[in-house]
Amino acid sequence: MQFYNTLNRKKEKFNSIQKGKVTLYTCGPTVYDYAHIGNLRAFLFEDVLRCYLEFLGLEVLHVMNITDIDDKTIRKSQKEGRSLIDFTNEYTAAFFDDLKALNIRFAHHYPRATEFVSQMVQTIEKLQKKGFTYTTEDGSVFYKISQFPEYGKLANLDPEQLISGERVAEDEYEKEEGRDFALWKGYKPEDGDVCWDSPWGKGRPGWHIECSVMSKKFLGDKFDIHGGGMDLIFPHHENEIAQSRCANENETFANYWVHNGFITISSEKMSKSQGNILKIDDFR
Repeated sequence: MQFYNTLNRKKEKFNSIQKGKVTLYTCGPTVYDYAHIGNLRAFLFEDVLRCYLEFLGLEVLHVMNITDIDDKTIRKSQKEGRSLIDFTNEYTAAFFDDLKALNIRFAHHYPRATEFVSQMVQTIEKLQKKGFTYTTEDGSVFYKISQFPEYGKLANLDPEQLISGERVAEDEYEKEEGRDFALWKGYKPEDGDVCWDSPWGKGRPGWHIECSVMSKKFLGDKFDIHGGGMDLIFPHHENEIAQSRCANENETFANYWVHNGFITISSEKMSKSQGNILKIDDFR
């Protein structure tokens, strides 16, 4: 069996770390709205992948995170005047309903980011002690991409074009904006009551550190397959690799990076920002 490994941009024979077993981590939903079929395509693809691995007689341990804290969940919950937990619980439940409607089997674990903030703080402290971070006046902590020479390999970026020392605080951004990214975000009034204590003051984790911590919790420092949509290659998966490898001092993080393509409508990617989405309820 071969996979097209995004990291090396070629088909590679699949060999699991432990014979007869496969460790699989896939990025789950950001629960700030109802999922559309473009989102669900990724989860269906990952379920088919798991089904085939199990058909071959392999024992698969599948972990999928729930992103219940990031820029989007905070902004929309604050706009609606709801607590973050109450707000994200609604869309998490809707996500599971969609999985049932599509007959997608549940992953073995669904860790939620808000349950692992203390571990995220500990990981950021490890990176800080090793010299991979710097702290700004507002109590935010940024990862220094200049300290990781292999940054950009997954997304096929030219290291000479990356602007280290320039900062980007947003969770999502384009390749052209590749630069130091936020591990911890200092508290701002627009965050409302969404904050945790940390050595750098009140604040919240950046999006990228979440998956590094939750995958380590359930699968260890190194695992077999990391899956997700192509839109996650950069910056999310690129940043995961950088912070995970530096924190854990590993030569690898995930051995195989497997990404699915998009559902398109009139040659455009289906997305909420494009306004061209279809949801499961549209087909009932």
